[in-house]
Amino acid sequence: MGMLPERKDIPPWVEGPEDLKDPEVLQIQTQALEALLGPAGSRILYIERASKVILELKALEPLDFTEVVVYGCYLCKLRAWWMLQPVAKWHCQRQE
Repeated sequence: MGMLPERKDIPPWVEGPEDLKDPEVLQIQTQALEALLGPAGSRILYIERASKVILELKALEPLDFTEVVVYGCYLCKLRAWWMLQPVAKWHCQRQE
């Protein structure tokens, strides 16, 4: 069982406490995540709305990666993963 997010403004698409349990955790290179989420995270709300999830970002300093914790129902977490992971992978390949 995962920890509940510290966020006070739980969006209306999160149906209940069961959506806040067992989050999906991704580690994405910080530079790729910044390209995906826009300047100062301006696209986070759009991704949350489109995927019907809550995103929580945690910087992993020494690794230059960011941990993305995704809360929501099972299918919504998969949708968010399908949105984030391929774009991050493409960005990393493009840098090489």
